[in-house]
Amino acid sequence: MTKRIPLTLDSVRCSTCGLGQFCLPVGMAAEDAGRMDELVQQRVRLARGESLFRFEDGLDAVYGIRFGTLKTYLELADGRQQITGFHLPGEIVGLDGLGRNSHASTAIALEDSEVCVIPVRDLSSLANHLPSLQRQLMRLMSRKIEQDQQMLLSLGTMRAEERLAVFLVSLSERLAARGYSSSAFVLRMSREEIGNFLGLTLETVSRLFSRFAKSGVLRIQQKQVEIVDMAALRRLAGPHC
Repeated sequence: MTKRIPLTLDSVRCSTCGLGQFCLPVGMAAEDAGRMDELVQQRVRLARGESLFRFEDGLDAVYGIRFGTLKTYLELADGRQQITGFHLPGEIVGLDGLGRNSHASTAIALEDSEVCVIPVRDLSSLANHLPSLQRQLMRLMSRKIEQDQQMLLSLGTMRAEERLAVFLVSLSERLAARGYSSSAFVLRMSREEIGNFLGLTLETVSRLFSRFAKSGVLRIQQKQVEIVDMAALRRLAGPHC
């Protein structure tokens, strides 16, 4: 079961968190960021494979990832799943449910993770008094729309090798922005999950990883990936990168 952790006076808060540049407090004045501290009073700790929320659960909170990796997916009527995103520290999950007051997807931890609980009712109330928070919410929603459009572009026009190359370049850049290595990292998602997200079969993803490794672009050891030649990977990604 998920573990709820109440914050104490010694806990890292929004105003002092190193992930603030990605999360809700970005661009806020120190005084306004301090008010965010009052908003977040709990965190949830998830073990690998645990769900944070499920499709059509009531929406009482959205969540900022403090550490770990989550995936979100939609489930079709016949039981098939479509992964809609892989989410890293500093990103907010659950915003897609604000318009319907229930979660529009399911979120699962891909590794042991922890998220900050942001109550929707309190968030709406605070946003009414903080223009900077309103702007940030709009920025986050705009980014989600942009990501959805990029996914449609990927599925509609890119060749298989371009899709995987763009995915790896994007993941590298996102990790680097958070202070991690841009060239060597562990893939928390399986090859099958990557294929589901990119609209490719498991066999195609495995074959492409092997091809990238054989050509000297990547060095792969199980889930550990090292980008040996970033310039070549960007060329494989084409103009979409």
